[in-house]
This record gives sequence, C-alpha cells and structure tokens, in this order.
Amino acid sequence: MTRRPAAALLAVTALTALLTACGTAPATPSADPTPAGGATAAANTGGRNDHDVMFLQMMVNHHEQGVQMAEIATEKATSDELKTLASAVVATQKDEIATMKSWLTAWGEADRADTDVNLHADHGGLPATTPEEIESLRDTPTADFDGTFLALFTGHQHNAVEMAKTETTEGENPDAKALAKSIDDSRTAQIQLMLKISAGTI
Repeated sequence: MTRRPAAALLAVTALTALLTACGTAPATPSADPTPAGGATAAANTGGRNDHDVMFLQMMVNHHEQGVQMAEIATEKATSDELKTLASAVVATQKDEIATMKSWLTAWGEADRADTDVNLHADHGGLPATTPEEIESLRDTPTADFDGTFLALFTGHQHNAVEMAKTETTEGENPDAKALAKSIDDSRTAQIQLMLKISAGTI
C-alpha cells in the first residue's frame, strides 16, 4: 500500500480524533445508576440485566483482541494513515476496557467472558477473531500487511457493531447502553474509514 499525500494524512488524523471522542465512555458510571425519566420499574430495582453483564464481558474480550491487532499495526503498517488509525484504536479501546472492567467489578461480576463458546450462544457467541488469526497477522510479510490487516480488522469491528446494537435493544443499564451506542457509532465510522483507505480514496 502506497503512502498518501500529507493532506490525506491530515484528514485521517482529524477523523481518528473524532472517532476517539465518539468512543469515550461515560466518565462516572455507577453500579446502579439512577434511571432517566421513563425508565422501567426493573431499572429502579436493579439497574441492569444479564445482557448488560454479558455484553460488557464479551466486549472486554473483543476489545483486548482489537488492541492486540492494532498494536501490531502500529509497528508493521506501511501506510501512515493506517498507523494513525491503529494508534487511535489502541488508546480508545484501552480506555473503554478499563471502564467496562470497573463497572463489572462494581457489580460483583467477572471482568471478562468465559472462553467456552457454548455459554454464549444466546448472546451471539464470542468475538469472531481467533488467536490463530491474530498470530497469522503478526507473521504477515510487511508487503502484504496493510491489506491483510484492513480485511481482518474491518470484520472484527463489524462484530463489535453487531454486539453493540444488540445491547442497545436488549440491555437495561443506562451506562452500558450509552457505551454500546458510542461503540456502534465510532466503529461504524472506523469501518467506513478503513474501506476508504483500502480503496485508496483517502
């Protein structure tokens, strides 16, 4: 993948700054947040449901994989635009991981999902990217890296969007649902940006 002019890099930098802002989680979540007007009685008594817990646990696993891939890209990508995007992904997702783990700990729950896929069938399964795919990415020759990363990471972030959309409809906790909406928006924007980088239109 060839390097783009400085103007394109500036455009990517501006876009990744927006993506980072979109991906910022609520700053002061509570274990049982006060529901907004119109919230259900269930929210008043519990403030969360099983789907909120499973969403956060699965998203921690998913984010950790994403950070691994993005960190590889910061070292091996040949495109400056891709390196900029990967750096933004690492920073944003590490911040979100810390937030999600703090909520799960406050709720007395495990801070990640069990790796037994049979336990997560009702929640869409565990994140789709396998450890073998990540290791294969790490071993990808430099000349082939950018295209391989873009293909793998676009699919990975699409999986995050699907998980987030499910949480916004099935979850109960206001903070978890707000984070899910933020993830939906920011990862959708990332996917669009990666498609443009892949097509050479940015």
